[in-house]
Amino acid sequence: MTAEAVAGGAGATEPLPGLAARPPASGVAEGTGSAGMPAALPRDLRRLPKAHLHLHLEGSMRPATLADLARRHGVPVPDMNAYSGFGEFGLRYDEAVSLVRCEDDLRRVVREVVEDAATDGAVWLEPAVNPVRYGRAFGRSSAYVLDLLIDEACGAAARAGIGCGLLVTALRHLDPREAVDLARLAATRADAGVTGFGLAADESLHPPEPFADAFALARAAGLIAAPHAGELAGPASVRGALDALGAQRVQHGVRAIEDAGLVARLADEGIALDVCPTSNFRLGIVDSVAAHPLPRLLDAGVRCTLAADDSLLFESGLLDEYESARRVLGLSDDSLAGMARSSLEASGAPEETVRAGVAGMAAWLTGVGAAGQ
Repeated sequence: MTAEAVAGGAGATEPLPGLAARPPASGVAEGTGSAGMPAALPRDLRRLPKAHLHLHLEGSMRPATLADLARRHGVPVPDMNAYSGFGEFGLRYDEAVSLVRCEDDLRRVVREVVEDAATDGAVWLEPAVNPVRYGRAFGRSSAYVLDLLIDEACGAAARAGIGCGLLVTALRHLDPREAVDLARLAATRADAGVTGFGLAADESLHPPEPFADAFALARAAGLIAAPHAGELAGPASVRGALDALGAQRVQHGVRAIEDAGLVARLADEGIALDVCPTSNFRLGIVDSVAAHPLPRLLDAGVRCTLAADDSLLFESGLLDEYESARRVLGLSDDSLAGMARSSLEASGAPEETVRAGVAGMAAWLTGVGAAGQ
């Protein structure tokens, strides 16, 4: 299977059977039983078809792979938990990147990230990648590295029986002209494995507006505009992503909750937020996972997807986020299925992948509630 770029996803379809906005959070399969019979078992969230849309390639590396690469390259294993705040987090991330020193290392990381997404029940994923840094490190062109990433990601996805597209991501602390060059490169692969264009790094120091030209190029090529915003900076960052970058999805975006008018706009325009509750807690955006605004955003009609962001540093994968949303945030299975549906419809997945996933969600919701359902 090769990744087929479908700009903007497949759009809305008929409601899933029994899907409500956010009904009481039972977290268990529906159905009645005889008096005195045990309660229905919780539905297996691994079996809920879903897309993983907010994950950074190196930040999703397996801890065992990090340790193996460090030993092989003769350096101490970095402590990925040794950070307090975004600045130190970035240093730890850079340490992980520094251990990917050859093409085989890079292929391994890509392959394992795809395999782990499949294990967590993803039928589609869009890891964020930046080929420029590896082009420089390997003495290759960025185009060569991007083709390597596409080849390994699509090959691994085909073997796992899922789909994959890449979110080529610029870094906002670098010259915006580099983002323009990267957008031009991503546009040349818009029908061959690249589905979107993103923007990462510290938004509190680097607002979105200087990157408008890069995103205009990406959108013109049919790529989904999916920048980070509303994480380290507040509602103005989200508005800038919408107005200057034409964002169709916003990675994080949770601080939009501070502005009721912006929340209403997100709901009215159908903008999806790729939300990562554990990441937001670990970086101090929220005081606890239980205090996360995700339920309020859903209640306001904002489309949200669940994602892990950087499982290597936050110790929480895609499936963990779904289980935490059920257990800690009290979201019902209907709400979880609704977010899974949003993840597919807001992705660059082919229409047949979206249709099959939505059908699988309906089957998951209407199952009998037996173990494994």
